[in-house]
Amino acid sequence: MDIFILYYLAAGAFAGLLAGLFGIGGGMIIVPALIYIFKAQGVPSAALTHVGIGTSLATIIVTSISSLRAHHSKGAVNWNVWKRMAPGLVIGSLIGAAVASVIHGDSLQVIIGVGAFLVGLKMLFMKNKSLQENDFSKLPSPIGQTGLGGFIGAISAIFGIGGGSLTVPILSYYGLKIQHAVGTSAACGLPIACAGAIGFLVFGQFIDPNVKQDLPNGVLGFVHMYAFICVSFASFFTARIGAKLAHKLPGATLKKAFAVLLLIVGVKLILNSDVI
Repeated sequence: MDIFILYYLAAGAFAGLLAGLFGIGGGMIIVPALIYIFKAQGVPSAALTHVGIGTSLATIIVTSISSLRAHHSKGAVNWNVWKRMAPGLVIGSLIGAAVASVIHGDSLQVIIGVGAFLVGLKMLFMKNKSLQENDFSKLPSPIGQTGLGGFIGAISAIFGIGGGSLTVPILSYYGLKIQHAVGTSAACGLPIACAGAIGFLVFGQFIDPNVKQDLPNGVLGFVHMYAFICVSFASFFTARIGAKLAHKLPGATLKKAFAVLLLIVGVKLILNSDVI
């Protein structure tokens, strides 16, 4: 286990650095990294991807708290929008966790790979709309905002991410300037991660007993507690370093580099599954 703890710390440090550097949640990096580590550790393929997603969501609880505090201090979180979206985010995340728990591990790995690839394409070729002022007239009704939260929560839980790659462009489209879209998205990551992690922890109790007995020590449901602690600890510190570097390096170049990384990760996940 000692060597795997080092792997967890390295994965958390790398994911945190990229999260701070590129301004996007580390879930799309943490999930693939954990899948590779858990596979080397001997986690059964039937539970491999599920444990990677559940553990990723648990780590996002810690990183999202740090992130939303930083954005809140700058007045960049629209709490009115958050309050309307939060119930949907929680319910959607629980539904997403339930759906993911019944999808075969290899199929789920392909879904994650396709998701990473599509996010990479979006970052590579699409530009975020930049508004100078918020235009709240474009926002849906309160019920509509809750519905948006449900959609974002469900998709995010299935992919093991904090939802930033969905929430930021959606809120920007509906009239929030990019700084407030990013800040509100950071706050939305907390209910997504909490509900999603709880869902994977609970639904993971109902897996095949033969698979459950082959899981390594420290796995509760679909959450690997040792990995959760190590990844959270490392990413908490390196995210700050990444954020500082982001202000010193060319933003466009960083964005393209991260997009290419996601494309590579997505293709590898797809090709390394038994579905292809």
